Amino acid sequence: VQLQASGGGSVQAGGSLRLSCVASGRPISMYGMGWFRQTPGKAREFVARIDFRGAVVVYTDFVKGRFTISRDSSKNTVYLQMNSLKPEDTAVYYCAARYVDSGEYSFWGKGTQVTVSS
Repeated sequence: VQLQASGGGSVQAGGSLRLSCVASGRPISMYGMGWFRQTPGKAREFVARIDFRGAVVVYTDFVKGRFTISRDSSKNTVYLQMNSLKPEDTAVYYCAARYVDSGEYSFWGKGTQVTVSS
């Protein structure tokens, strides 16, 4: 599975962005999908995930109520809607996939930069 994230950009605090992760090579209908982010000098951190059925979503505490993960298997795409953005959300965002939500994420896309100014 090849993953390509897009949709990043620069916004002011309180603004919104929607990230997309388009998969190619295989259908993602059997893959759990996740979003992660990383800032310079820090480890990559989990942001949100959605199971392969699209029935279960999990968020890290600092994005709950502001971010929404969703998937459209017909488009082989996963989204991350980000609202009420804060400067601390500034990071490179990555999407990842793992087969039937088992084990580590095996496939990673190149990141997309999100910059939130105060």
